[in-house]
Amino acid sequence: MKKDINRRDFLKLSGTVAATTALASCGMKGEGETSGEVDYMGHHEGPVPTDKMTYRINPKTGDKVSLLGYGWMRLPTKEGDELDQEQINALAKYALDHGVNYFDTSPAYCRGRSEASLGEALEASGYKRDQYYIATKLSNFSPQQYSLEEGQKIFENSLKFLRTDYVDYLLLHSIGGGGMGPIHQRFLDNGLLDWLMEQRKAGRIRNLGFSFHGDVAAYDWLLDHHDQYHWDFVQIQANYCDWHNEDDLGRSGEYLYNELEKRGIPAVIMEPLLGGRLSKVPDHVVAHLKQRKPENSVASWAFRYIGSKKNVLTVLSGMTYMEHLEDNIRTYSPLEELTEEEQEWLEGETSELIKSYPTIDCNDCNYCMPCPYGLDIPGIFVHYNKCVNTGNVPESQQAENYKKARRAFLVGYDRSVPKLRQANHCVQCRVCIPHCPQKIDIPRQLRRIDEFVEQLKQGTL
Repeated sequence: MKKDINRRDFLKLSGTVAATTALASCGMKGEGETSGEVDYMGHHEGPVPTDKMTYRINPKTGDKVSLLGYGWMRLPTKEGDELDQEQINALAKYALDHGVNYFDTSPAYCRGRSEASLGEALEASGYKRDQYYIATKLSNFSPQQYSLEEGQKIFENSLKFLRTDYVDYLLLHSIGGGGMGPIHQRFLDNGLLDWLMEQRKAGRIRNLGFSFHGDVAAYDWLLDHHDQYHWDFVQIQANYCDWHNEDDLGRSGEYLYNELEKRGIPAVIMEPLLGGRLSKVPDHVVAHLKQRKPENSVASWAFRYIGSKKNVLTVLSGMTYMEHLEDNIRTYSPLEELTEEEQEWLEGETSELIKSYPTIDCNDCNYCMPCPYGLDIPGIFVHYNKCVNTGNVPESQQAENYKKARRAFLVGYDRSVPKLRQANHCVQCRVCIPHCPQKIDIPRQLRRIDEFVEQLKQGTL
C-alpha cells in the first residue's frame, strides 16, 4: 500500500461497512459520536492490579524498574495553560501505588515546568526517595547554553527542581539532530560529557545515557565509543509501525534496538504509540485489532509489542489522563508477551493498514516549538490527523458526508487551535525543520493544510 493515497481512496477505505459492524459489536462509538481525548480506543475494563506490575532488572545496577515508565511531558492543565498540580499529584500517587517507579522528565518539557512539577508530585506522594527512579536530561539546545558552565547550571537546576541530590538516569537530550556538529558543540568540545562522567563516578548520576533522534551516523559514533563512555542505557524511539524502516535507519526500531542488544546496553523506549497515533487509528484498523482481542484497548497492542522485547528496560508513556494510566497499568500487570505470529501480524498487515492513511507523521513531541511566529504546530497536525482518522477530510463537495465533515473540520479546528496560531500564519521561515525528529517538511504541510482550510471556507473544494 502506498503512503500517499488520495482522499477519495482514503474515504473508500474508511467507510467500510465491515469496520462499522465490528466496532458496534465491540461497544465502540458509532458515526456522529466523538471518542474524546481520553479514549484509548476501547480501553479494557476491570480492576487495576496493585501488585502485578512487570519489572525488568538493569544488569548494570540491579535496579528493579517497572516496565511502564511515566513520561512527564504531556501533563494535565487548567484554563490558561497552567499545570493542574493537584491532578498531577494524584496521577503520580496512583502510578506509584500500582507499581510504576520510573519517571522521565526534562528541563525543556512543559515550557520549563515539568521538573518542578515532578519534584512536587513525588514529594507529595509520601514515597521515599529510594522507592522510585528519576530520569532527566541535559537539554542544552541553544548556542547560549553550549558552555561547560551553562551545562553545569542546567544540571544543578534539575536537582533543585526535582528536590533531590542525585539523578538515577541522566540523558544527553536528543542526540542526532543536525548530525555530529551539535554533539561536539553541546557535549564534547566544551568538556561537559567528561564532567558528567565525573558526576557519575561521584554518585550524583547513577546511570548515564542519551536519547536519540535523527542522524543514525551520530548514533553509531556514540555506540562505537561505548568503551570510552560506558553508556548505562540509551533511549530510542521504537514501535511496530517503524520497526522495519530500511529507508531511514534512524527511525528503524529494529536497527536501533539490535545495536544496543549486541552491546548489552539496556533500551528505554519512547514513542511506543507514535505520539498517540497508534491509539487513535481509523475505524477499520480498530476493527482489525478488535477481531483478535475485543476486550483489549488499541493502545495495548503497541505496549505489548515493544514490551515483549527482552532488552527493553522500560517503556515510556505520556499519560495525561487517569484512563490512560489505568489502561497501561493493566497491560503490564503482568505483561502478556506477544507470540511470534502476533508480532509479525503487527509489523506487517497492521502496520501497512495504518501507513496507508494520509496522516502527517507528527508525534506531538513539541520539539518544533516554540514557533517564532506563534503557531501551534503540533496542535494543527493533531487536529488534521484526527479528522483523517474519523473521515472528516472530504475529497470534494460531491462527497456523501461533505457537509458534516466540513463542519467537523472547521469547527474542531477553531476549538483546538486559536485563530492566531493556525496554519495561515506560517511565513515559511523553516526554523522548525531541523528540530523535527520525524523529518517532516513542516512548512510544506502547514501550507497544504491552510489551502485545504481555505477551500472548505470558500466552498471551492
